[in-house]
Amino acid sequence: MKASQLIERYEAFCPPGLSLEGDVVGLQIGTLDKEISKVMVALDLREQTVREAVEQGVELIIVKHAPIFRPLKNLVASPQNQMVLDLVKHDIAVYVSHTNIDVVEGGLNDWFCDLLGLTSVEPLSETVDGQGIGRVGNITQTNFEDLASKVKEIFQLDSVRLVSYDRANPTVSRVAICGGSGQSFYKDALKKGANVYITGDIYYHTAQEMLTDGLLAIDPGHHIEVLFIEKIAQLLRSWTAENSWEVDVVQAQATTNPFYHL
Repeated sequence: MKASQLIERYEAFCPPGLSLEGDVVGLQIGTLDKEISKVMVALDLREQTVREAVEQGVELIIVKHAPIFRPLKNLVASPQNQMVLDLVKHDIAVYVSHTNIDVVEGGLNDWFCDLLGLTSVEPLSETVDGQGIGRVGNITQTNFEDLASKVKEIFQLDSVRLVSYDRANPTVSRVAICGGSGQSFYKDALKKGANVYITGDIYYHTAQEMLTDGLLAIDPGHHIEVLFIEKIAQLLRSWTAENSWEVDVVQAQATTNPFYHL
């Protein structure tokens, strides 16, 4: 089948137009005007991911985080550029689905809500056509630290960072969540009545501001977005079955999380 056929179906589900302004989405490397028999889903493209794709004979990668996020100054074979050079050399096309999969109904943030058991879910910050980045919803009343332990367990983490002075452990019942780095939306969480905000990469001073404004937070790290791999692969396999496409869908196995905790 043509790569363009698969991407056409993907964009019907998750239009690029849902992405936030200035975001990098869509085809970034190679061409969709070619036959493919194997597609890989990945969160990040690092040297280990590229090596895995080459070894498996992948012709198309659907990835969440763009491998080229800042303009390249050259294509000299440095360690960073080598990933791009290898993709081009092996004719592997790369399609990026970043904030559009966060915004779209039935996308990544809704999958997070399903795992956490949130109810009465709505967008955290509306961006386009009644849809928006992040989600906010209700849970059965629970202690803050018990919710943090649940987040740690569900996302199979070795730790979570808690934003709370003096280890305060109040009960919480309304939760906002935004995958990736969503600290800039914390005031939207407050406006939507959230007691606690779950998002990654929270800065020190932003954490202090959150607490001053009355919002607790749980930082599970950016890498919880790895759920993208499993869920998008499931969708691609269902479309493959529905349309009798002759294409194999594989999930990237290489670890790309740059952090661990002692």
